[in-house]
Amino acid sequence: MSSAIQNIRGFGDVLPGETPVWQFVEGVFRHELGRYGYQEIRLPIVEKTELFSRSIGEVTDIVEKEMYTFSDRNGDSLTLRPEGTAGCVRAALQRGLLHNARPRLWYAGPMFRHERPQKGRYRQFHQVGAEAFGVPGPDLDAEMILMSGRILRGLGLRNLRLEINNLGTAEARADYRERLVAHLEAHEDALDDDARRRLYTNPLRVLDSKNPALAPVVASAPDLLDYLDEASRAHFEVLRQTLDAAGEACTVNPRLVRGLDYYGGTVFEWISEDLGAQGTVLAGGRYDRLVDMIGGRETPAIGFAAGVERLVALVEAMGTAPDPAAPHACLVVTDTTLMPDSIALAERLREALPALRLEINLGGGSMKSQLRRADRSGAAVAIIRGAEEATAREVTLKDLRGDSGQQRIALDALAQTLSPFCSQ
Repeated sequence: MSSAIQNIRGFGDVLPGETPVWQFVEGVFRHELGRYGYQEIRLPIVEKTELFSRSIGEVTDIVEKEMYTFSDRNGDSLTLRPEGTAGCVRAALQRGLLHNARPRLWYAGPMFRHERPQKGRYRQFHQVGAEAFGVPGPDLDAEMILMSGRILRGLGLRNLRLEINNLGTAEARADYRERLVAHLEAHEDALDDDARRRLYTNPLRVLDSKNPALAPVVASAPDLLDYLDEASRAHFEVLRQTLDAAGEACTVNPRLVRGLDYYGGTVFEWISEDLGAQGTVLAGGRYDRLVDMIGGRETPAIGFAAGVERLVALVEAMGTAPDPAAPHACLVVTDTTLMPDSIALAERLREALPALRLEINLGGGSMKSQLRRADRSGAAVAIIRGAEEATAREVTLKDLRGDSGQQRIALDALAQTLSPFCSQ
């Protein structure tokens, strides 16, 4: 049995053959978010535990069961970030980004939750998130939803469904919560352990249960939309009208809630029909009270987050990611005494052609084995340099993908000859 150290369960590696799809997904987010005026912010992985317990909520699953929390050498309670919104709001508030401004921010990186690992759900997982501040109206909600849909379609995803809801004000939710608790108490015998635990602490989360046995209880529960205040109702109606005007179909789901305490008002999810039970690929909503909860002035805000692992799985299944970029050329050196000059040649070519992807075979080997490696790399051509070519100040250019064979090229003309390959 091998004694080599293994990775921690739920903390995976992204291998070189997998990273091109990740780069594609992250690149589409970066491009589209930039088009809408969002700027990248880079946040620490570790924050004070209080940030999450105060914002997410003490009685949420994340805080109660899933956070990686520890005491440092100073005795401070620190936590690996389980989500990105709280840290982004903390940074925006602490660094003065909210002062007389309406920042639009985005971030990407790993998050951490101690969950049971399964396909598409890991203890270290990755998210891309976007947050916008200072605009209270449904126009910002609509733009963020439309932007998120454009991003997902930019990834080539299809079979997507947009669901929206409005959670109303804290006062409206308090009234609804009383009615919901009464309904759940009347069906307490049918509740599972999670629902019973949430009954008096976070009953709205029961509506989001994935347990099929609870479906009849959830379906017969009162609708939150019936308890909305007039301002929330008007906000929601304008949002629906704006989405309709933009041609974005959506489904109103009165059972759609968020698992974090700071949400209120508009909430939305993009759901894939191709991911089974874990179908949500992007979700978000309003959190107009979060800045106040963290210690700032009450500031309207809305955001979303998307799980990169799930998006990568969808993109791979649909085959919409571009092929990994192969080198344009491989430099094959058949005489090891020529290696110093050959490395210098490779550097001159990279200097002359900034777009050139050039690999040089290091470590020696026969010409046959080196050409085999060059062919496996996907390169278009091999640049062969041996004693004969060096004496003549030439190289042999071998076509690895077509039928044009090989030809001798003067060193002075090599960069010009390779230039057309750089656009491929």
